[in-house]
Amino acid sequence: MGDNLFEGLPPPSSSQQKNQEEELQQSATINKKREASPVPAPVPILKSALKKPKTNPEPEAPVSGKSLRFKTTTDASETQVIEAMKKIASHINNPAKFGKASKLAIQMIQAGSIKPGTSDHFFAILEAAMSSSTSCTDPSVRADYHALFSAAQDAAECLNKKQKNQLSTWTIRAVVANDLFTDDSFVFSKAAMRIKEIISNLPLATKDDDVEEAVALKDETEMTNEDGSDEQEMPLGIMSEENKKDESDPFGLDALIPSKMKKDDRTKGKKDSVVKVRKEEEEENKRFLKSQREALITCLEIAARRYKTPWCQTVIDILVKHAFDNVARFTSLQRDAIEKLWASIREQQTRRKHGKSVTGKLDVNAFEWLQQKYAGEKISIRHSVGGGGDRRAQQWLG
Repeated sequence: MGDNLFEGLPPPSSSQQKNQEEELQQSATINKKREASPVPAPVPILKSALKKPKTNPEPEAPVSGKSLRFKTTTDASETQVIEAMKKIASHINNPAKFGKASKLAIQMIQAGSIKPGTSDHFFAILEAAMSSSTSCTDPSVRADYHALFSAAQDAAECLNKKQKNQLSTWTIRAVVANDLFTDDSFVFSKAAMRIKEIISNLPLATKDDDVEEAVALKDETEMTNEDGSDEQEMPLGIMSEENKKDESDPFGLDALIPSKMKKDDRTKGKKDSVVKVRKEEEEENKRFLKSQREALITCLEIAARRYKTPWCQTVIDILVKHAFDNVARFTSLQRDAIEKLWASIREQQTRRKHGKSVTGKLDVNAFEWLQQKYAGEKISIRHSVGGGGDRRAQQWLG
């Protein structure tokens, strides 16, 4: 009795046994179905399938030759670059079109289109720009001239010696002179330092320079009709030379007679060519110095006009004083102009010291105020020892 655990319990009913058997059968059938037909795993979606399909771009219509434009000239041929430069040169001397034409020229410089083969056409652009009726210091085109000739320095290597000299003179007029109109004291001081440097590098003027200047001034002031008389006299001179040749060789036989001195003629021709080259170099150097001096005088005049601006006065004083100290490097008329300018500057300094100026205000800058303050002061060699500079020590008690 103790071994039977279910002793005394009622026997299980038949309905419960049937329910348990049905549940077991259902679970067995479900397991069989799952094993017979397994569910496939979901296929992963690729990112490329989510992208939109590429559509074929429509073919571009052919561009006509007249409307062809290129952002940079690196893809253009040399002939296209030359044609573009010719168009720019034809429009850049027009003040109304100067801004646009100068920007196109700057783009060509930045694109590297200025090469030995195109340097002459590029120089023609600069020459046309400086031959404009409007001055390069005019407020309407001042910034464009400054930008153009500042960028032109990158293409100076492709120019010859004569063109480089001319470009340096134009740079003084278009860049340095325009920097004197700035409101930035640093830029103004930098331009003044550059002018001083150029003045110091000038050679001393000679008597020949003074004579040439006087002759050139006389030719400009004379208003005569000598051109017409010269044109009428030229044919007569040519006819007289031809008559002399006919008289010396009436039958034209000198060309048929062989010359015995061919070698001497060749050596003489070589010497003449060398002398001619040297003479051209000397004339070019004189012309360069003349134009450079004139550009520097223009810069000094522009600086003098800005003397009413207080922060410009000290820089202008130093600049004009430097030009006056190196006045021997200029011609006679230019020396007179510099001397008058320096006299005007000294007069303005005297007026400022007495509290009088052109504007009617007390126009004394900081340097002059300190100079005036300490002009009568006695400074001790022991620094602050001695209140009035009498070198007597004072003992401070307490």
